Amino acid sequence: MENTDPALLPSIIFTTAAQLVDCVDKKLLVVLRDGRKLIGILRSFDQYANLVLQDTVERIIVQSMYSDIQRGVYIVRGENVVLVGEIEPEKEESIPLKEVSLDEIYAARQDEIDHRRQRELTKNSKLMDIGFSIDTQQDDMY
Repeated sequence: MENTDPALLPSIIFTTAAQLVDCVDKKLLVVLRDGRKLIGILRSFDQYANLVLQDTVERIIVQSMYSDIQRGVYIVRGENVVLVGEIEPEKEESIPLKEVSLDEIYAARQDEIDHRRQRELTKNSKLMDIGFSIDTQQDDMY
């Protein structure tokens, strides 16, 4: 039997940003549109999914290594949020990644970028050789 009390809204009505209510005061991973990954405690949000994170770190992950940059209190504009996920504290300690220094992670990231760029140039060259036109636009045009 369904509840007919108009003061009680069915849970299906709460969508998008309102679902963040359960995540307040919990540790979250937030992936941004530019690829950055932020880990922090959600303190506040609004109807546009703008987020306020406390004790935030920016985690840089390259292959099986990672490094964290302390960011403190961080305000994220909702339109830049791609993914929000709760981090379970007991599973956080068992990540199969090796923590390294910032210098090491920056060097590894630059090597990865250089390798990707070289692979893309090789692919584009081969495609042009067989008559394809190559789109060189590199941003999301947003």
